[in-house]
Amino acid sequence: MSNRIYMDNHATTPMDQRVLDAMLPYFTEKYGNSGSRNHAFGWEAEAGVDQARERIAKLINAKPKEIIFTSGATESDNIALKSVVEFYREKGNHIITATTEHKAILDVCKSLERKGLAEVTYLPVDKQGLIDLDQLRAAITDKTILISIMHANNEIGVIQPIHEIGKIAKEKGVLFHSDATQGVGKVPVDVEAMGIDLMSFSGHKMYGPKGIGGLYVRARNPRVRLSPMIEGGGQERGMRSGTLNVPGIVGLGRACELAGEEMQEESARLLRLRERLRKALMDDLGDTYLNGHPTERLPGNLNISFEFVEGESLLMGLKDIAVSSGSACTSATLEPSYVLKALGVGDELAHTSIRFGLGRFNTEEEVDRVAERVVSEVTRLREMSPLYEMAKEGIDLKSYNWARD
Repeated sequence: MSNRIYMDNHATTPMDQRVLDAMLPYFTEKYGNSGSRNHAFGWEAEAGVDQARERIAKLINAKPKEIIFTSGATESDNIALKSVVEFYREKGNHIITATTEHKAILDVCKSLERKGLAEVTYLPVDKQGLIDLDQLRAAITDKTILISIMHANNEIGVIQPIHEIGKIAKEKGVLFHSDATQGVGKVPVDVEAMGIDLMSFSGHKMYGPKGIGGLYVRARNPRVRLSPMIEGGGQERGMRSGTLNVPGIVGLGRACELAGEEMQEESARLLRLRERLRKALMDDLGDTYLNGHPTERLPGNLNISFEFVEGESLLMGLKDIAVSSGSACTSATLEPSYVLKALGVGDELAHTSIRFGLGRFNTEEEVDRVAERVVSEVTRLREMSPLYEMAKEGIDLKSYNWARD
């Protein structure tokens, strides 16, 4: 167990012990229902929820009442898109998003299209993963009710120009939602400065618990109105009914508090580790390619394609190192990453990509061990590849005639 190294922090993060310590009393001592307002058990739980709401709001420069608790970012994304479409249907039904969004956005958009509830424009991205702001402006019509662009990409870590998108949305009188699941807690996010009206985030991406997340909903300038997707007891301003997950909420609040206190130092440290890993891999191995923008990206994200090596084979050779492949298994068929394809990366190269997600608890020693193992394994696999042998001999594989006589 001690030999294992975890570098998949975009998938989930280990819970910080300090977060767990904050949560534990709400399982065994302060276990009341936060909606029970006629006795001390309920008051204690409600106080924990209120404190967490304040901590989250402080991290993103929002008001506590603008934080709606959910089960996670996927639910938050669903609520944001579906609720806006329902509530603002008399104004229009047009949504603008990007081809590299998380499936929690893309699948909701496709569902709304199939049901005839919305028309969706999917903006392309350039080779570095950024949308074109002029294309965004041109896509807005008098029927556009929502722009949904993620803050930071979960595969390639690319950070979109959120400030500029927010300005465009305000100029056009269109609501702006951002899936900021990967960004909140890792880099500064300010909903006021960025002009964000709705924003999704999740606890387990920032060293908090799984099963808890939130949706920021702007209360003024403009006041965002949402139709409830879950109805019942009227919790969370009626937008998301259900008994609150008090221990999870307390944990999310503590995780946000820690992020606010340590983000600057932690981001600088992760950037150093990332660049140490990138340099070690790309200096020692040829035919490697960085996916995404070189600087406008999360400090702990590194996505590299290793040409002439199948990503899944590389992962099998790194069983004690937790990283992820750029490929996704869909309908029993291995498909290359749709995010990398959107960047113009060819299928073959996309299949060779590996995402390294560095986090709070990774060390320089781990970075060096991972670099050594990856270099060794890539070298071994390439030595077994006839294509790599042909490339070393100077044969142009793209123009090579593979037909047999």
